Amino acid sequence: MKKSLQEILEATKGSIIVSCQALPGEPMYCEEMSLMPFFADAAKRAGSKCIRTSSIRDVVEIKKSTGLPVIGLVKRVVEGYASYITPTMEEVDQLVEADSDIIALDCTMRERGDGTTINEFIAQIKEKYPDIILMADISTLEEGVNAEKCGVDLVGTTLSGYTDYSPLVDGPDFALVENLVKTLSIPVIAEGKVHYPDQAKKMLELGAHAVVVGGAITRPLEIAERFYRKIK
Repeated sequence: MKKSLQEILEATKGSIIVSCQALPGEPMYCEEMSLMPFFADAAKRAGSKCIRTSSIRDVVEIKKSTGLPVIGLVKRVVEGYASYITPTMEEVDQLVEADSDIIALDCTMRERGDGTTINEFIAQIKEKYPDIILMADISTLEEGVNAEKCGVDLVGTTLSGYTDYSPLVDGPDFALVENLVKTLSIPVIAEGKVHYPDQAKKMLELGAHAVVVGGAITRPLEIAERFYRKIK
């Protein structure tokens, strides 16, 4: 059963949303069965009230195993599209069918292969699914402002440093979170390169509604690599 936006916001305020994702080719990806529900269960036991995940399979399995609301997305490279997080209506349809509580999508200003703008795409989604809850993954303040004007429900800083026009910083983009909180009237979700608890705490102190943490919790390869880089 899907949770309402208000229920999710009340449950996640001032907390951590754990991102449980594994793509083909990564150590934690298994073709025969999804391992992500095990990570999601660990996150639930630690206190997480919401999970962010990629792929239809993981949305379905995590919801079934944990009962937690899920922010769902599909990562897919589509020719002509600079974005790869839920880039087309096909992925939106699949996520709706999978009963995602919130659907995350790339809301940057980058090129879309079908010639539409992100504003037009969001309008198409909302026309087709009037009750949908959308999380905009953005990389700049301008994109966050634009996404709010388009009617999204949440803005996440997921893509800061992953577009060629956003600042590439060694760590979380605290400045972007702070500026979004001061500018927007909808909840801001801090996400991206949050590797340590004190960084998550600082994001909340800056006014973020919640913080998404993924690589520091659910990606053993990334965690191990950070240790090896440090000692070398």
